Amino acid sequence: MSAAISTPALAGYARLLRCMSNDERLNATHVSLFTGLFVHWQRSGFVSPFAITRKTLMAYSKIVSIATYHKCIRELDAYGYISYQPSYHPKLGSQVYWPADWQILRS
Repeated sequence: MSAAISTPALAGYARLLRCMSNDERLNATHVSLFTGLFVHWQRSGFVSPFAITRKTLMAYSKIVSIATYHKCIRELDAYGYISYQPSYHPKLGSQVYWPADWQILRS
């Protein structure tokens, strides 16, 4: 069962989306993946870090290219929108840390 989205979570998500809309390094695929991460974070009970799988996130965000997925998630990490710790184990999911206090981690 999914956790309800709180008003602070929605406000923080909206604030990060506004930052993303002004960030010329990002395109629609980054925003789509970030939205998929938000949905997955919500379905994981708003716990940080949370485990993700490429297959699930590609389905959420409608990304069909594995290379595009990896490029975008690495860039979201590099630009500070998330903190991403990849897992190279075929059965274990990678870990994503959501921005504390809805602040971009680095620019």
